[in-house]
Amino acid sequence: MGGIGVSPCDLDREFAPQIAQLLATPPLQSAQEYYDELILSKKLDGIRVSYSGKHGKGVCANRDFAEDDLVLKDQMLIGAQDSLNKIYCVVCSYCFHFIGSIEFQIGRRLYLQSLGGRVDGTTEKHCHVSDAGSSTGCSGASSGNCNAVPQEVLMSLMDGNTSLPLTDQFCLPSVVACPGGCEGELYCSQSCADSDWDSYHSLLCAGSKTEPLRKSALQKFVGHANGTNDIFLVAAKAITFTLLRYRKLKRQHGSHESSSSLLMEAWKPLSLGFKKRWWECVALPEDVDSSEEELFRQQIRDLAFTSLQLLKDAIFDPECAPLFSLDIYGHIIGMFELNNLDLVVASPVEDYFIHIDDLPESEKEEAEKVTGSFLDALGEDYSVPCEGTAFFPLQSCMNHSCCPNAKAFKRDEDKDGHAVIIALRPISKDEEITISYIDEDLPYKERQAQLADYGFTCTCLKCQEERPV
Repeated sequence: MGGIGVSPCDLDREFAPQIAQLLATPPLQSAQEYYDELILSKKLDGIRVSYSGKHGKGVCANRDFAEDDLVLKDQMLIGAQDSLNKIYCVVCSYCFHFIGSIEFQIGRRLYLQSLGGRVDGTTEKHCHVSDAGSSTGCSGASSGNCNAVPQEVLMSLMDGNTSLPLTDQFCLPSVVACPGGCEGELYCSQSCADSDWDSYHSLLCAGSKTEPLRKSALQKFVGHANGTNDIFLVAAKAITFTLLRYRKLKRQHGSHESSSSLLMEAWKPLSLGFKKRWWECVALPEDVDSSEEELFRQQIRDLAFTSLQLLKDAIFDPECAPLFSLDIYGHIIGMFELNNLDLVVASPVEDYFIHIDDLPESEKEEAEKVTGSFLDALGEDYSVPCEGTAFFPLQSCMNHSCCPNAKAFKRDEDKDGHAVIIALRPISKDEEITISYIDEDLPYKERQAQLADYGFTCTCLKCQEERPV
């Protein structure tokens, strides 16, 4: 694999033909049918996914769009909040809308920071070479003084016994618990809780209703991911998503379809994402010398294998054994590296403090007698949004341009984890909709170097004009 030796995973060899089939480019007709059905089900009549010989698939406009028009709101297929971000933000684990109340958000954040810990109760914050290429990395300590507010006051905020002024203008959905009894996943509604359970979480829940041995195995997997690279948590959701789709299809079709064809159908939504093995496509960190590149990539592969073994101990299904091969696991992680649009949802806590600051002077002074100590304790981190990694099925079809006509941009009314694509300029009917995968203001050579990780050389108008003769 990629010049770093034989795979340590026996399943890679045992199921090599099935793995090759899963990783093969889907037939054009099958892919087109999937996207047509997806667009129809989401009622997104302004766009279509089209295929061309030059760029493969792309997204085209079915009508004219004016500058700043909403082009697309794309619901994620798979997504997860960054582990360290859970200190700062309590969001629905399915749609990523903030939940509880402003008081609950502030009180919980300051309480956890006062403990110096993470949501799982540990106090150590890990940074390893394994964070390379991750959308997460390490989070620094708060710039405020979280110990300035007594813990009993923070508990009172979380319990709803203490109210802050004007928070009734920033109402959030009530917290709904996980159906399986775990404390790590919370929701904004029973509908989101049920959807998450049916799509992913029923296999990953380590709550009170989970069998003890499986619960222990899941906790080991999650602990390893939190201590190394939490992109493994997103990859696990991709596998459980496929497993649960497989089981649903099997109930529908019974013995009329082979297990391999059912697995192919269950895998279809993920088969359409551009993939490379994680350890082959992850960028080499600046502190790793090029002479050590092969060793670095082997370490990354071995780290993924350790994670996979822990996940396999928890949820392995022999009927879907190819899903638990290192080759599939590596390609899933690589897909998130190469196709992800960062999951970002602005914090209502930021909106709340901005609102207080914008009050008439006399009202502001009165409110800040109560809110000032909390803002001081939060420091510059008061505005931290929900952040994570996600795969969006339609956004991932959009091709790159260094002079794009659209961009990812959250508006004030966008309160959940959907990808939001806005027109940067007028877009005509039948014109391809493009976004930039990188910072398009970089010099030509730097842009091309970054885009090489995606496997292509950009020939957009800007690159043609700036290309050295």
